[in-house]
Amino acid sequence: MKQKYLAALLVAGLATSAAFAQVKPEQQIEYRKSAMTVFARSTGALNAMAKGDVPFNKDVAQRHAAVLANLSDLPLSGGAFGPGTDKGAPHKSDAKVWSEPEKFKAAFDKFATAARALPAAAAEQGTLKTALADLGKTCKGCHDDYRSK
Repeated sequence: MKQKYLAALLVAGLATSAAFAQVKPEQQIEYRKSAMTVFARSTGALNAMAKGDVPFNKDVAQRHAAVLANLSDLPLSGGAFGPGTDKGAPHKSDAKVWSEPEKFKAAFDKFATAARALPAAAAEQGTLKTALADLGKTCKGCHDDYRSK
């Protein structure tokens, strides 16, 4: 059930920002949380391969890298951090997301840029490891500054 819900939310993420303007803030928060769950799962699978915890599989790595690249900007562009999404449903976003929107967007854009570099890097384990380190820095930077402790 949860997988169907996540899939539906991600498909819905392909809609325009205008469509998200009509969605309730609580739904946008759930969409944001779902996207972050997908990011974490794909990143976890890639990290396991990069570290050698599981055998490197180019096809699987490129699929996870494509997921991250293709979905990287949806939470921001899809309205998941829009007006009213700082209240309501429980979430881990710090209030600075909304009080420092330009800085937050710049931090999120760094993540999206690093994520879009992953598919090319996923062709081999060494380049994947380097690209994931770059991605990890963007995740850490955003979490340090814009995630509630």
